[in-house]
Amino acid sequence: MSSLLVFPGQGAQRTGMLQALPGDVLAEASDALGEDVRRLDSAQALASTRAVQLCLLITGVAHARQLQRTPDFVAGLSIGAYPAAVMAGALDFADAVRLVSLRGELMQQAYPQGYGMTALIGPQLSSVEALLAEIHSPQTPVYLANINADNQTVIAGSDAAMQRVAARIKGNGVAKRLAVSVPSHCALLDEPAQVLARAFVPLRAPRITYLSSTRARPIHNPDQLRDDLAFNMCRIVDWRGTVQSAYERGVRLQIELPPGSVLTGLSRRVFEHGTVIACEGARLDTLQALLEEEERRHR
Repeated sequence: MSSLLVFPGQGAQRTGMLQALPGDVLAEASDALGEDVRRLDSAQALASTRAVQLCLLITGVAHARQLQRTPDFVAGLSIGAYPAAVMAGALDFADAVRLVSLRGELMQQAYPQGYGMTALIGPQLSSVEALLAEIHSPQTPVYLANINADNQTVIAGSDAAMQRVAARIKGNGVAKRLAVSVPSHCALLDEPAQVLARAFVPLRAPRITYLSSTRARPIHNPDQLRDDLAFNMCRIVDWRGTVQSAYERGVRLQIELPPGSVLTGLSRRVFEHGTVIACEGARLDTLQALLEEEERRHR
């Protein structure tokens, strides 16, 4: 049996999320960025996609380092793929900070207003896909963005299109607008992804198995991993498939890094015969003990 660390995406952020982190991590990130990262987690700052993504990266890496145990697998949803790659040893933290800063800027500049993402809870995937095909047009673009669970998807697109989708599923499900101001994981971000890819640094082969949340399978080749990170902003996230892939490979312990516990909730059905736990609200020594126990079983 094996262990998996997972890192959340946008929507999990909250004000003040950096303030209690170790000073060395904050200093390292500030040096790489050329500014004090402690200023990024105010309510005003978190209105920026760049600030949100940087905060999630820094928080994820800081908490993963505190565990002081090596998992067997890492995975991240959207921006969460970057701290996952750092902890896998494929990407230096300082390089990740600079790339995520650019990533956030590119995404925000592409669609500064009028677009976003909405979670749909209740309708099955096939029903969502049929509805999107009916509503999508050049004037009202809307796409499938995330497959999170059997009855939970996320769509991305224009405000008008998402409002039409929400109105159509009323009575058969719930539409919840996410705290994401850009239409991620769809073709609307193809051009920003191309720009980010050209700015990317060479990567190393991961020392810990990296699970791609867009391919729902491991990536070992550095060039393929580079492609996965650069283009995940414009590719559909298959989180349901990623978690299932981990379980099929023997993972029985999933630990979600802060902030939040959304990924923990999404994984409970798959890990019916395993353990899923979020770092928030759990004692550090408890998490370390769980990882140590999985290490012994794996040996």
